[in-house]
Amino acid sequence: MSKPKTMMIDDVKYIREDSVKNISVDLSKIVLVRTYSAGVHFGTLKEHDRSTNHVVLTHAKRLYQWSGSCSLSQVAIDGVNLSGSKISISVPEITLGRAIEVISMSEVAATQMMEASEWKK
Repeated sequence: MSKPKTMMIDDVKYIREDSVKNISVDLSKIVLVRTYSAGVHFGTLKEHDRSTNHVVLTHAKRLYQWSGSCSLSQVAIDGVNLSGSKISISVPEITLGRAIEVISMSEVAATQMMEASEWKK
């Protein structure tokens, strides 16, 4: 008997974790985005409108807190210390306004952070 890929609980649809990890992500297009007021996000760059500073990411996560890197530039290249960092769940797509920085991530950092366990309280 095969396992279901989704299930509904209290009108909320849940997707099995092993189904989500099978999503193909092009690591060469993963960027880290610092916004004016929405924090730091990373994911696959879909759109970047430089005239409005709007960025659209797919398969995106929020970097709520990090340790092991002194700046976002270092986070984008080296990644983070996962035990001292908080990385959110992945969302299929997010539009971010007022992007201040859009930094290409190294394959090492992108792999580490995209595959990181989601922080839950």
